Amino acid sequence: MNRRNFIASGSMAAGSLLWQPAVFAADMTSRLTILHTNDVHSRLDPFPKDGTRNAGMGGVAARAALINSIRKQEEHVLLLDAGDIFQGTPYFNVFKGEPEMKAMRMMGYDAGIMGNHDFDAGLENFALQLTTHGRFPIVMCNYGFAGTPMESLYVPYKVFKKGDIRVGVTGVGIELEGLVPELLYGKTVYQDPVVAANNTADYLRKKLNCDMVICISHLGDKYADDQVSDEVFAKTSENIDLIIGGHTHRFFEKPREYRNASGRQVWVNQVGWGGLQLGRLDFEFSKKNERKMIKNQSISIVENNVE
Repeated sequence: MNRRNFIASGSMAAGSLLWQPAVFAADMTSRLTILHTNDVHSRLDPFPKDGTRNAGMGGVAARAALINSIRKQEEHVLLLDAGDIFQGTPYFNVFKGEPEMKAMRMMGYDAGIMGNHDFDAGLENFALQLTTHGRFPIVMCNYGFAGTPMESLYVPYKVFKKGDIRVGVTGVGIELEGLVPELLYGKTVYQDPVVAANNTADYLRKKLNCDMVICISHLGDKYADDQVSDEVFAKTSENIDLIIGGHTHRFFEKPREYRNASGRQVWVNQVGWGGLQLGRLDFEFSKKNERKMIKNQSISIVENNVE
């Protein structure tokens, strides 16, 4: 960061410190709706109506209709994706991610991360599809992309202003070595996700005065071995309120609640795979800057299923 940007960032942070107490000074509350997906795996069409378990479910058209319906009802909405956008249907084999990125742009995704399968056609391809057809932020704090096609196409965090609420969003990815061929991830450097996310969340909370910090994760739910998972991450995290998970394709009936390293509540949620569900989490923020989840849903994506 150069001196000018540092001074500008410092001025913004100072302004936020002056601004923050006034936000909740009155006896009022603010609301935020978070919508999220993970591991869609190039499922653009609904599953075939062939009598199998997921027949007729999913598809970007039904998802877009549901998202639009919620946006009409709620003033402040964030739409996030936890990776593995690519791989799983002939759409990816033929078009290498173009229709997936176009669909996400049209649905208005606010941010996303890269899962391991998003490297399947190489970093240059992901960068091409993102810049040409996606054009939404990739937020990752534990991958170093210096010297790769993604070097200037990602950010370690992004702050969203939703009414009176400042929401900091960061993201973490899984260890690539042994999971993704080195030829595909190239010079990408993996860093400890817990350390990277805690450092980023500390900055978002204390320097940028975020009322809520979200981490989008492609680490996976939990494991029998010592691999870092969302469960381990949640318990060792600090200043993170919500972890939106992916990778393990788990359908959570409701968000899981943990206590972080400081004893504060942190939620973890995940909505399976294949675009079968849309996660919805509604939070209420009080004048004392307290965050309370007032609604949670894992909404099945089916034709004509709108709020």
